[in-house]
Amino acid sequence: MYDPSQLRTFLAVAQTLSFTQAARRLGLRQSTVSQQVRRLEDTTGRQMFSRDTHSVELTEDGEAMLGFARRILEVHEQATAFFTGTRLRGRLRFGASEDFVLTRLPEILEAFRYDHPEVDLELTVELSGTLHERLAAGRLDLVLAKRRPEDRRGELVWHDRLVWIGAERLRLDPDRPVPLIVYPPPGITRALALEALESQGRAWRIACTSGSLNGLIAAARAGLGVMAHSRGLVPPGLVRVPERAGLPELGEIDFVLAHGPRQGPARTAAQALAGAILAAGDRLHRR
Repeated sequence: MYDPSQLRTFLAVAQTLSFTQAARRLGLRQSTVSQQVRRLEDTTGRQMFSRDTHSVELTEDGEAMLGFARRILEVHEQATAFFTGTRLRGRLRFGASEDFVLTRLPEILEAFRYDHPEVDLELTVELSGTLHERLAAGRLDLVLAKRRPEDRRGELVWHDRLVWIGAERLRLDPDRPVPLIVYPPPGITRALALEALESQGRAWRIACTSGSLNGLIAAARAGLGVMAHSRGLVPPGLVRVPERAGLPELGEIDFVLAHGPRQGPARTAAQALAGAILAAGDRLHRR
């Protein structure tokens, strides 16, 4: 009843909330993406997206289709692999940024291990900047991490905005430097936070530095300061800092998959894991 190619296109649009970005990810023309979504809507008799010239949002039926589309594509891929006799093997060095510590990424990796038991998956959790450096040095095969919007490396998983977050009871004194909770260099959110404050001419101080997301969250929950974080990944117990605090806009951020230079079994396994992450990308940031 449902065409897998249409479901993949639907998921790409749902995860990026952009027909343009989905077209780039899939290597299709934007008109083709619109046509496939329209055909899926014709098949279901339901509207998947509400859209205007400025935004794209999932409808209630679109939210329901997310789970169905993922499961249909998972079974489709399993059946294809079974009947074609393809079995992935080899060592796959996968790096994920600290941002995904509290998401459902472990569920995606568990399903991948179940489908491909002969792949030796090695996971590295680090700062996005560090992961990109290791990938360039040939020490990783696939990376799921942040990039700046002007950076073109990698395949877009989803596009988001950075926001200021902190404890709900935290109050910032406008006459004192902004207390910051940050990753150490080369943290991308650290750099963007400092750039935004300096462009505003706002004084700041480092209240906490940690390479662990859990460490940053603990400091923020204790009310030590504010941190820049993806809007779609705000941890439990923390809230967005209200606009009346006068903090500068932080801009946008992309989460991408980037491949290393290795060929052979590692490349094939990396492509399979990348496909699984792209198919389930909305599970990483939707609660």
